[in-house]
Amino acid sequence: MSGNQDVWVFVEQEDGKIADVSLELLNKGQELAQQLNGQVCGVLCGYQLDGLAEQAIHHGADCVFVADHVELEDYRTLPYARVASDLVRDRRPYIFLLGASPIGRDLAPRIASSVRCGLTADCTDLQIGDYESKKEKKVYKDLLYQIRPAFGGNIIATIVNPNTRPQMATVREGVMRRKEPDSARTGRIERIDPRFEERDLVLQVLSREVREATVNLKSAPVIVAGGAGVGSKENFDLVEDLANLLGGQVGASRAAVDAGYVTREHQVGQTGVTVRPRLYIAAGISGAIQHRAGMNESSKIIAINTDPNAPIFQVAHYKIVGDVEQVLPMLIKALREKIK
Repeated sequence: MSGNQDVWVFVEQEDGKIADVSLELLNKGQELAQQLNGQVCGVLCGYQLDGLAEQAIHHGADCVFVADHVELEDYRTLPYARVASDLVRDRRPYIFLLGASPIGRDLAPRIASSVRCGLTADCTDLQIGDYESKKEKKVYKDLLYQIRPAFGGNIIATIVNPNTRPQMATVREGVMRRKEPDSARTGRIERIDPRFEERDLVLQVLSREVREATVNLKSAPVIVAGGAGVGSKENFDLVEDLANLLGGQVGASRAAVDAGYVTREHQVGQTGVTVRPRLYIAAGISGAIQHRAGMNESSKIIAINTDPNAPIFQVAHYKIVGDVEQVLPMLIKALREKIK
């Protein structure tokens, strides 16, 4: 296929702040671009974007395409898709990555449909590798391995797109490491003059209402997570009590969420949030691979389970074999006495 080997990242921003997932993808883009001998290019849309392009460069972009226009002040699907699709057709990137945020999940399929390329949603890993097509008896070099859980998280699928460009994927927040910005990095900023059609502007934003998230697992230094082994929604109060005493957040396994013990925004794992706290306490969590993938990089892991052979003990630094209903009250009592 003709075209360059550049890796593009859609730099999502709101109210002058770049989304964390975009900063993570700029760092990952650097890694992929080095393997391809290409560049990392950011696509930044909005209005009055002063300083954001430079911030993207500090986080890994070699070039930033900036579409600064009043019609892009609030996110609307059609104007944003018009800018990104026209850029893709004109510049032909090799890879285009977007965060699997509400905006990314809305925008990515519009772009893919417009430029007629493939798209893999909700990836948890990205790698560069070769693919041999036995049917065509041909080896495709340096493809993007788009890795994501499938069938409810029961298997991990690796998807490749050998025939169309760009290779597009949305990536979950938190699964890629975010490095500290390098203020010494320099790059190129290219201003884009958007050209809209009348149909792109049919939707008008009359008002906006922003609600802050009540759960922020990704940046929590301490997480106490409960699983199906907690036994009931009432027993889950023990998990919340311990988290409050430690100044942490409440997490959960998918089994606990499916059982109705806690809401989905607390879910940790491949089908939830990826976390790296200083302390992670897993209470009544068996430790399926999907859950471990979302928390196994925690600095210290304490696991509580009645089964001494539970998979969670494979990644735990401290292992407590016992019933959550007995162990958690003991921990809570000891902490309260220490606080006194």
